[in-house]
Parts: sequence; C-alpha cells; structure tokens
Amino acid sequence: MKPGEHEREIPSPPSGERVRVRGQRRQPGKHRTRTGAARDFARQLRKQSTDAEKRLWRLLRDRRFAEFKFRRQYPCGIYLLDFYCTLAKLAVELDGGGHGFPDQRAKDEKRNQFFAEQGIKVLRFWNHQLRGELEAVRFEIWHALMERTGRAEEIACYLPKPAPSPPMGERESRSHPDD
Repeated sequence: MKPGEHEREIPSPPSGERVRVRGQRRQPGKHRTRTGAARDFARQLRKQSTDAEKRLWRLLRDRRFAEFKFRRQYPCGIYLLDFYCTLAKLAVELDGGGHGFPDQRAKDEKRNQFFAEQGIKVLRFWNHQLRGELEAVRFEIWHALMERTGRAEEIACYLPKPAPSPPMGERESRSHPDD
C-alpha cells in the first residue's frame, strides 16, 4: 500500500473547540470543570450584584487596575470568588453584615483555608469600607498585587519616608528649657 491510500482523513475540530491529545495531561488552571447549574448561578450573582460589588467592579474591570485582569464570580472548587486575578492568584471578597456572625465567620475561615491550600491569597473587605475608605481599599489591593507578582520594588516608591532626626543640639535644647 502506498502512503495516503485508504487512510481515513480526520477532520479538524470546529472553530473554538479544543482537542485533547491522548497521553497529555491538562495544565492546572487552564481548564475548569463547571456544571451548567454552577455557571448559571455565577451569572445570577453577577446580575444581582450589591452596590459595593458594582462599585469595586468599576475599578477592577477591563484591566483598569494597574493592567491586572480580574474576573467576577470566579469558580474555585466548590466556591465562587467575588473577584479574582489569575496572574497574582489574588481574590478580593466583599462581606456584608451577615459575615460578622460566628457561624458565618467559621464558614469564611474554612473557605480561606481552602484557598490558601490552592495558593490563593484572599483580601476581605466590609461593604461599608468601599464607601468610606475607598482609597485604603484600593491601596491594599494594589499592594497585594505588587507583592504577589514580584514587583515589590514599586511599593517602596509609595511608602512614607521616615522624618529625619533633628540635629543633636536642637533635640537637647528642647528637652531642657532655658534658665
């Protein structure tokens, strides 16, 4: 038989579909298994965002925040993260008043433990912090992004510089009033 004779031609997959080559393992984080119900629930949460979530999303979306891409209601294991940056493995969670109760705090601690095992750092903020302390929240997120992506040298530019010590003569004269 000549090469090419009686060989079955395998068609290319339709556009947008991926083909898994036998024997090759999937790269972690490159493929998520998500059920239709989980996808629909995430969509519902995105449509019914709280005012605080909408406000934070306006800051984080479209790579507006230091060019980092964030995703909203991102599935991770059995949980959904409010906001997640895959590059920095950083999650931002917004909590309402219900998260202050002991049973909910225990659930949040269990979630945080799961995320820590996945190498994900979680920043938690109260909803009211977005109203009164927006700049502090923004700085905290930016600081964590810089640390997690190895850009710690950029942080040094924004930290306050310590005030220089006064000259020795001035310090002594202030501590002892003149006679």
